[in-house]
Amino acid sequence: MKVYFSHGKESGPWGSKINRLASIAKEHDCSVESIDYSDILDPDLRVERLISVLKDEEDEFLLVGSSMGGYVSVVAAEQVDTKGVFLLAPALFVSGYKKQSYESKAYIEVVHGWSDDVISSESSIKFAKKMNCSLHLIAGDHRLNSSIEVVEKLFSQFLISRTGRLSL
Repeated sequence: MKVYFSHGKESGPWGSKINRLASIAKEHDCSVESIDYSDILDPDLRVERLISVLKDEEDEFLLVGSSMGGYVSVVAAEQVDTKGVFLLAPALFVSGYKKQSYESKAYIEVVHGWSDDVISSESSIKFAKKMNCSLHLIAGDHRLNSSIEVVEKLFSQFLISRTGRLSL
């Protein structure tokens, strides 16, 4: 299984959160790739980049997106066959973003901080209710750094549920 990470608007492909989650993915015998979108500000052009990377993927894969990368992952999941999507404070229902409704049939889990002042947790509540997916509202702000251990545990559980394998 391969895990594709999509970073947020103002971060990079190998920020501290992605590095920590990539280590967990490797512990679960997954290979990892983090797409670099730092040259693209438009979220829908980022979606196009992710889809172009995934179109030749022959193995099963998971998508992980943070903030704008969450939007990118959800929109891409509508067009590709993924085993699951793990979202961290996803930028959903954002004014100016092309997609304002979501139809993915993929298995999705959302983690959002109660104190997020960049993307309201209300957007994740609305999304989770519409998609009937798991939502984990935890202590923390948009970056979720203060609750990274909780995020790591939730991600590990997500990987077990999607791969059927415990960590090595």
